[in-house]
Amino acid sequence: MWDKLNTLVTKVPDLERLLSDPSVTGNQREMQRVGRELAELRPIAEAHARYRKVERELEENREMLESETDAEMKAMAREEIQRLSEEKDRLEQEIRVLLIPKDPNDDKNILIEIRAGAGGEEASLFATELFRAYCMYAEAKRWKVEIMDRSETGLGGTREVIAMIEGHGAYSRLKFEKGVHRVQRVPATEAGGRIHTSTVTVAVMPEAEEFDVHINPEELRVDVFRSSGPGGQSVNTTDSAVRITHVPTGLVVQCQDEKSQLKNKNKALKILRSRLYDAEMEKRAAERADLRRSQVGTGDRSERIRTYNFPQNRVTDHRIGLTIHQLSSVLSGGFDPFIDALTAQAQVEALRK
Repeated sequence: MWDKLNTLVTKVPDLERLLSDPSVTGNQREMQRVGRELAELRPIAEAHARYRKVERELEENREMLESETDAEMKAMAREEIQRLSEEKDRLEQEIRVLLIPKDPNDDKNILIEIRAGAGGEEASLFATELFRAYCMYAEAKRWKVEIMDRSETGLGGTREVIAMIEGHGAYSRLKFEKGVHRVQRVPATEAGGRIHTSTVTVAVMPEAEEFDVHINPEELRVDVFRSSGPGGQSVNTTDSAVRITHVPTGLVVQCQDEKSQLKNKNKALKILRSRLYDAEMEKRAAERADLRRSQVGTGDRSERIRTYNFPQNRVTDHRIGLTIHQLSSVLSGGFDPFIDALTAQAQVEALRK
């Protein structure tokens, strides 16, 4: 670990010099690459500097303990040795976490897809609530949310919504939200007071830039059709909705949220690019025998990452066994307790490898 640490720390001055090199400052992509690498290495270098300082102070106090004859000074040295030893252990753990290879997608924007699963209209209504909760979470983080496509029911429910969330670290925070979310509650239409169980599926994908995924235009089939549902005067009067089929993979995406056919096409291409990128990541993970859980599964009630139980005011994340009895807070965007715990668990698992 220490050899790797020393190598990384020595790179910081070189990267700082590159930031003032005309050959780098004149190249936006290279400037961004150097800036990102420097931003990742600086916390490691700062932790390393604090660790070395603690080591020096620890050695000085040990020497004092051996050479000092005054009892009071010896006692002070022992207290300092105890404190510094604890600080050294803490910094060593901090450095180990900082050295965990970073997910290259962590700083990316995300494409989030929320779909009603099992449970009919109840599932659609909860899909609306869950999407609103993610919008509130994004607002608290000062991230931007842009709806790419949405299909609603006549009772205020959501069959499917696809949105782009733009903000630094969006993927690093929300990647743990992928999977099946189960809701248990008594529907407003249930006269007998019985609890119904419904599911909503969530997929989270990093936004793919054009240089991440190359799409050959000749491999696309583009169809246009008339929009349906809420959307203004152009609905059902112009062929503004766009459906794109990626022929080699069979992936189909469509967008009808905008009145402009061109805007819908550009949004659909963004969705397609991110889905292709996500599929490639899954393929690479499988090749490394590092299989990830399926993002969504079938939407069956038995598959779930989290349960929202309304009668008990309870939200439980089944991956880490964490339960919070503040359901309204969670559905107001309070996902951080779960995300923090899942991030910590991921770090522990990475340190074991």
